[in-house]
Amino acid sequence: MASMASTTSTTATMPPPSGGKREGDISDSFASLSGLESTPLPDHYRQLKLSLMAGRDETTIVASWQRLLKELRTENETISRLGPDVIPSVRYSHLDEDLTTHKDELHKRGVAVIRGVIPEAEARGYKDQVEAYVAKNKDKTRGFPPENPQVYELYWSAAQLAARGHPNLVDTQKKLLGLWHTDPSAPVDLAQPTTYADRLRIRLPGDARFALGPHQDGGSVERWEPQGYGLGQVYDPVFTGKWEEYDAWDAGRRAAAVCDLHSGLGACSVFRAFQGWMSISHVGPRQGTLLVYPLAKLATVYTLLRPFFAPVKPVSAQLDQASEQFLAADNWVFTGGAAMNSDLQGATPGHGQEFPDGPDGNSLHPHLELARTMVHVPQVKPGDYVVWHCDGIHAVDKVHNGTGDSSVLYIPVCPLTEVNARYMVRQREAFLTGLPGPDFPGGPGESAHVERPTADFVKGDDQRRAMGLEPFVAGPEASSGAKGITALANSILGFEGK
Repeated sequence: MASMASTTSTTATMPPPSGGKREGDISDSFASLSGLESTPLPDHYRQLKLSLMAGRDETTIVASWQRLLKELRTENETISRLGPDVIPSVRYSHLDEDLTTHKDELHKRGVAVIRGVIPEAEARGYKDQVEAYVAKNKDKTRGFPPENPQVYELYWSAAQLAARGHPNLVDTQKKLLGLWHTDPSAPVDLAQPTTYADRLRIRLPGDARFALGPHQDGGSVERWEPQGYGLGQVYDPVFTGKWEEYDAWDAGRRAAAVCDLHSGLGACSVFRAFQGWMSISHVGPRQGTLLVYPLAKLATVYTLLRPFFAPVKPVSAQLDQASEQFLAADNWVFTGGAAMNSDLQGATPGHGQEFPDGPDGNSLHPHLELARTMVHVPQVKPGDYVVWHCDGIHAVDKVHNGTGDSSVLYIPVCPLTEVNARYMVRQREAFLTGLPGPDFPGGPGESAHVERPTADFVKGDDQRRAMGLEPFVAGPEASSGAKGITALANSILGFEGK
């Protein structure tokens, strides 16, 4: 038999043992939310920075930094002027046409709103289903903040499974993966999405606890480490002074990278081409929604180069951090050799990359000008799908100033790769037993929740494959790399020869 049998009970009385990670919530993923004190990184990271610059021509690195600052200044003006209008919106009803028309802008911005992926009434109904599920399992459902949850530690509710497996969403994920590319021999299949079970948010008016500032997911220090993203040589052109040659949409290089070297509590270990959420409410700017810095490539390049430069004249009473004089290229010098330190601004092992203010209240990444360039996602309604590049800087409103709930189901877009297939094996077991996904805080999860769906709830071939419940099937036009990873994934998942 090719399919996996269901072993999940809807009325389990004894929870299975906790997973490998301790219990926790979304705050554990970020140093700022978890209350972790900022301390200097170990000297190992100074040595790492020295190794990244070893043999490099300083003049070339400085020239690349100066080109970057010039482009950022121009692009930041555009973002500040356009605000939310800078974010491309495409229609599910015309998805092929709109993705083609807006391809260049989508690549530049790294963020999009896809309108009407799931019918509005159906999507809004997901929220009602979640609330009913929580009500029936109130004493067993964790969330953040604990006293008034806004982000729930739920992964396997009927609403989440229905949304992840909705045919329209699966179709959208396939077409979004088409914005990426890969060498034909690379072990990646962009035509076969895989499921990554994440949480959900029901943020209530007035909430100020879930105030997550600008950050990147997918690790932090790993972006500089040779055994992290260095394994895929993802960012090599940036460190050689040729950042224009860095390809932010090369899936083959990403597939080889390791984005969780430090076993963070809630740190993502898979390749998510896009992060995303399905809206299950009406929500707009300043109503507890998402903000983004809509320059995916430039944001990453700046993040990577920032630790190698420092201002000649620091911020002072006479020199404001937003002033042209402070931000000017001639006010920033390369800090190599004996001047090198261990700083990787905003990076903390085991946590996401953050873009906070320093202890003096000034930005650690001033040239991004995030105070004026973090823009709100436009007004969305239930059934709209918001996605952003896996390196995209994003945040949430500090305060929910709206009058209704701001509710989303977190659903990323993940291709078929070896790393993702190996994760699926563990995630499948977590689903069948009701435990949290392997990347997330442990504990009994939903193992004892009543009305938790079984594997039989997941319908459709594409949906069951994405959950690791059926073998993957490479398409007739699949590349050699796609065919190879399909065979390897089926072997990893236990479907070899079936």
